[in-house]
Amino acid sequence: MQENDIKFLEDTFKKYYFDHFDLIRVPNRTSEREFGFQKFNSGMTRHISIKDDKELHLLLMKNIPSDVYCSNACYSFPNLPMNEKDWKEADLIFDIDAKDINLECRKNHTISKCNECNEISTNMNSCSKCNSIKLEKKSLPCKNCINASKNEVLKLSNILIEDFSIPQNDIHVYFSGNEGFHVYVYNSQFQQLGSKERSELTDYIMFHGAIPETFGMKKIKPNRLTFPDFDEKGWRGRFSKEVYGAKSKRSKIITELIANGYSSFQKTLDDLSDKIGAKIDPNVTMDIHRIFRLPGSLNSKSGLTKVFCTDLTKFDPYLEASFLNEKLVEVIANCPIRFNLKNTKFGPYFNEKVSVPTFAAVYMICKKLATIS
Repeated sequence: MQENDIKFLEDTFKKYYFDHFDLIRVPNRTSEREFGFQKFNSGMTRHISIKDDKELHLLLMKNIPSDVYCSNACYSFPNLPMNEKDWKEADLIFDIDAKDINLECRKNHTISKCNECNEISTNMNSCSKCNSIKLEKKSLPCKNCINASKNEVLKLSNILIEDFSIPQNDIHVYFSGNEGFHVYVYNSQFQQLGSKERSELTDYIMFHGAIPETFGMKKIKPNRLTFPDFDEKGWRGRFSKEVYGAKSKRSKIITELIANGYSSFQKTLDDLSDKIGAKIDPNVTMDIHRIFRLPGSLNSKSGLTKVFCTDLTKFDPYLEASFLNEKLVEVIANCPIRFNLKNTKFGPYFNEKVSVPTFAAVYMICKKLATIS
């Protein structure tokens, strides 16, 4: 990133943190958390201990970070090296990202930037200018991507509420500031679970590793009476609704399942994981020492804010997570994909000088699709 671009982003981010510090959500037990940050021109700095809002505000103003993070874990000594921190417990956090849902629409709003000659194109295999295969992919997620991510959040929430009796009020959903959502579970029985147990939990939520016997199917002499009923709770109930479709079809479908055999039934279960399992990133949930983007902070991949979703169904990240100002900025934009921010359409731009509001300029510069002119 060019020096002018870094200076512009730092000035804009600093103004945001000065004007919108009220959006920053410092977690409970602040002094037991590990904080970290990145700057636009340097790597990660972590193992930081912060006592309160005042210290956090000072860190933001002094360092002007591109990204700010806080641990899901609580420690006795958060500022010490990892093996000396004395881990106590960790919030349960799930990451749902549009890129992991494999939507067909992504090819329409993903571009590649060549690391050799900086050429930008929609060719995903090789540079259209120099034929290099060293490409950096950039996506400008569409409304369909966000809606698909929301659907996965709703599936996850239903599983947490119905299968684990977690109160709705203890499940907090945040837009990540780029392509998806972070789901936090507070005050649950999972706080002290280790990585292995959290791995098993993610398998359950993703409907991975299901075996036919759990759903009534046996290799020898399967019994019709052991197959799930339509109104059962948990995965057996979800299986029924997805596979039978309706109560009236249950008997006929069971006959077909038995006739097709055990191996075919296992394939049915494997195929179901994509349909009824929640598409979460298991590595994120398993990591009990991870530092997560701080709610209310800016995401350097977009300039959008990680913001709490009060009404997920109606939430529009391109309106409700865009807090930067509307002062016009002149940039050289090479953004071949149209995007929408604050109910305004921008682009496509083909290596041209344009004046756009600061929030749009930051979005394109963060995506490496524009530079200050």
